[in-house]
Amino acid sequence: MKIAIISPAGAMHRYTGSFKKPIHYAPLTLTTIAGILSKYDIETQIYDETIEAIPKDIEADMIIITVITGTAPRSYAYGDYYRSRGIKVVMGGVHPSILPQEAKAHCDSVLIGLGEVVIPKMLIDFKNKDLKAFYKDDRSQPWSFSLPDRTLLPKKKYITNSSLEASRGCTNDCSFCAVNAMHDKHYYTKDLKVLVEEIEALDTKGILFVDVNLVADRDFAIRLFKALIPLKKWWFGLVTADVCNDDELFNLMVKSGCKGLLIGFESISEKGLQTINKYKNHVTDYSELMKKMHSHGISINGTFVFGTDEDKLDVFDRTVEMVQKLKIDLPRYSILTPFPGTKLYDQLLSENRITDDNWAMFDVQHVVHQPKHMTRDQLTEGFIKAWRDTYSNSGIIKRIFRPSILFPLAVMTNQAYRHYADRLETFDRNRMIDNSDILRWSE
Repeated sequence: MKIAIISPAGAMHRYTGSFKKPIHYAPLTLTTIAGILSKYDIETQIYDETIEAIPKDIEADMIIITVITGTAPRSYAYGDYYRSRGIKVVMGGVHPSILPQEAKAHCDSVLIGLGEVVIPKMLIDFKNKDLKAFYKDDRSQPWSFSLPDRTLLPKKKYITNSSLEASRGCTNDCSFCAVNAMHDKHYYTKDLKVLVEEIEALDTKGILFVDVNLVADRDFAIRLFKALIPLKKWWFGLVTADVCNDDELFNLMVKSGCKGLLIGFESISEKGLQTINKYKNHVTDYSELMKKMHSHGISINGTFVFGTDEDKLDVFDRTVEMVQKLKIDLPRYSILTPFPGTKLYDQLLSENRITDDNWAMFDVQHVVHQPKHMTRDQLTEGFIKAWRDTYSNSGIIKRIFRPSILFPLAVMTNQAYRHYADRLETFDRNRMIDNSDILRWSE
């Protein structure tokens, strides 16, 4: 049996877009699905549209398409095309799990939930020529993480191929987060013995945890950090801002080789944080957090969101000013986006404030709702200006110029985001929703 796994990409993150290698790590979804398939007699191919074109002439018995909300329209176009060629198409991922009926119109079968649970069932039925329309996971049954098959990844296309996960899901309740919509606040952890063996098999000094919140389960995080210490790896990952308030956890994190963290600061105002249920953050703690991280050699990729109901026109300049003052190593800005299945989506829909119906625009870089204290154009303009001011030459120097073993990496990643910032406004709505290249395949 031949199966191809494809991951379509939105215009900004496609190989023809503006997302450069220094800020682009290897996706884990493709390799994880490949790992599941490796247990069967299956010839597997993977295609990641962020680094290469997806072939028109794929030869396969089945194509599995992994879909997020921002790639849904393009994924549907691929699904329609490959089905027209007589190939069975299966879709899974966050978006089909939330809106399975919508996805089903463009594929033969929809995988809802955990791939490790539903893919084996689907494969048995496919082999028996009894493919069902929907496969929904049963989380009451035991399951285990699938080890990713990284052998299928093109080499040297990403800043690192050593991406992995120690956990899945999150226990927080941020109103805008699609992770909870997918996992309903369930949090799963990988067997530590299996994880250590996986890390030991990686031939790189640095590893990247893609977990949404590596410290959601404190006991697990402590055991994880203790297990990492003897491995002598440098690692990067995602945590919440309150990690600095737990001395035992923080000190173990440092000893375990932590060199960089993504932290969702999200807003520079307490009221802004409250509007999105980000109660673990406290703006007054940001300065001490950054000093503590930098004093222990940890770089910070800090994220901020614009467009909450507390944001007024001065929020852009004030956020950039704080980012520079805190010397956040790699800031990233997004626009508040109501993903389907989230509390935010339900709220804005009930208030008739969702202004776009094309999922391709739901990529956190475009305005798809009516802000409370500004126009949609003002939100777009302020957002782009914040990116450009932050990634000007002077802005970069003010933030990253200090002695650090990670300084070369900081220069490289900041220049990549400058390239990204300079091209933001070229990705207008027409460009974002255009899938004519796929539609022409059928002509």
